Amino acid sequence: MHQGIGLDVFNAMPMRRAVHAVYECCYSVPLAADLARARPYLDHATLFREADALLFGLSEASVDSILEAHPDIGRRPGSAKSRAEQCAIWCDKPEVMEQLGTAAKRYFEHFGFGFVMCVTGYEAPDVLATMTDRMHNDVDTERKIVRNELARINRTRLERMLGPEGGYDNW
Repeated sequence: MHQGIGLDVFNAMPMRRAVHAVYECCYSVPLAADLARARPYLDHATLFREADALLFGLSEASVDSILEAHPDIGRRPGSAKSRAEQCAIWCDKPEVMEQLGTAAKRYFEHFGFGFVMCVTGYEAPDVLATMTDRMHNDVDTERKIVRNELARINRTRLERMLGPEGGYDNW
């Protein structure tokens, strides 16, 4: 994943590279292309608002494609990126991990798409409780929640891609 490239570099990238950088954050070619096409951005906040607007404007089929690209909760690939993602949720208690797996399967069977949550700052029991609570939602409500969670995930990934607002000092 592109990390810490800075807004100026992102704004100056060739279209193809900019689309690739954004795609790594959002898993949507249409969103990535539209976000890259709207450059240059004056600041991070403007880019984030545009990313949110584009996400909320996507069709349900496009959101389903994004959801298919998200790893299952609790599946722990070893990459550095994964440590900040929902697949990194882990608990040393095997019964909690088993409960998470069972709940994720029930969630998928109930809604027809995988559970997504921006898990920054949460532990496995918190995620399990949230998943259990969200099982009470109807599909339309849950799809709205999913878009909000995807927006939060996109934001954290875009923040990692860009780095700090003022950029890094490259001495």
